[in-house]
Amino acid sequence: MRKYLFITMCAFLSLWAGKVSAQRYLPGQTGLELRLGGVDDFGKNVRHLRGNFQVGMALSRYNRNRSRWVVGADYVKKHYAYKETAVPKEQFTAEAGCLFPFLSDRGRNVFFSAGLFALAGYDGATLLHKGAFIYGFAPAFEMEAFLTDRWAFLFNVRQRVFFGSSVGHFHTVVAVGLKYIID
Repeated sequence: MRKYLFITMCAFLSLWAGKVSAQRYLPGQTGLELRLGGVDDFGKNVRHLRGNFQVGMALSRYNRNRSRWVVGADYVKKHYAYKETAVPKEQFTAEAGCLFPFLSDRGRNVFFSAGLFALAGYDGATLLHKGAFIYGFAPAFEMEAFLTDRWAFLFNVRQRVFFGSSVGHFHTVVAVGLKYIID
């Protein structure tokens, strides 16, 4: 009985003092992210194109200075108009980068972060019937809104810059996603 009374008293005192905040951005916390987004002119595609999209999965880990390491993989499919046909191009990339929060609300529910990612992967250009190894970087801006202590909604914008690609070197990705905090 004393144990429950002590816990209740501590909870009441912390609420009364106004110092209760969620356990977010703690060093060592790990999260699993799933993202889905659009690539480049995804809003105004040529009418016979099947859409340009990006799907990604990543593992993130929070550091002591509130920064966050992210390691993941992306699949991007983009169609190019060539005469009367839509020529698809697929990219499979691995990414690693770090995001630094620069703005958050008082209750630590919403965070805005900026960072830089290194990218490497495979570019499957169908037009030339050959693929290529690609590498590059991606500056990123991200908004992370915690829905609960374990679930977060993600909105990010990345400008992917590639070298070694036969079709285009710059691709803008706008994506939404969910993150689950594992521990």
